[in-house]
Amino acid sequence: MKLKPKKQAALELVKLCCVALDDKKAGDLRVLDVSEQSSVTDYLVIATANSDPHLRALRVELEKVIDATKTHIVGIETAQESGWTVIDAFDLMIHLFSAERREQYGLENLWKDAVEVSVAKLIAVPKPKSAKTPKAAKPTKKAAAASRKPRVAKG
Repeated sequence: MKLKPKKQAALELVKLCCVALDDKKAGDLRVLDVSEQSSVTDYLVIATANSDPHLRALRVELEKVIDATKTHIVGIETAQESGWTVIDAFDLMIHLFSAERREQYGLENLWKDAVEVSVAKLIAVPKPKSAKTPKAAKPTKKAAAASRKPRVAKG
């Protein structure tokens, strides 16, 4: 499926954000394509933080990633100790929750008709394409024997 350039750019930003969230150990990371259901955004990224400091760390990391792409952040909404932070990057809205708030609001249930995007596929590192992988050279008998000999410190 060929995506339109605007949607492809949005998906690239989603990918960068998901990699950042995964690196920072966000829990239960999900991506929903809501472009058919919403006139406000194309993608929702939803993740769980394990504490208020973790929630802040995830937000700060996402701000860095989004700023690095020169994408305008429309707004960030977070009430101290609310357990919920929203980052609006127009084509992408990121919702970071504490576990309690995520269960309370059940955002995924509000978007049942959305298409879920596989986070695993999204953040997977692509394997380099090569016609043939060269075989590793076999070690010589002398080198193989030397590698098996234990090294003993003299002294």
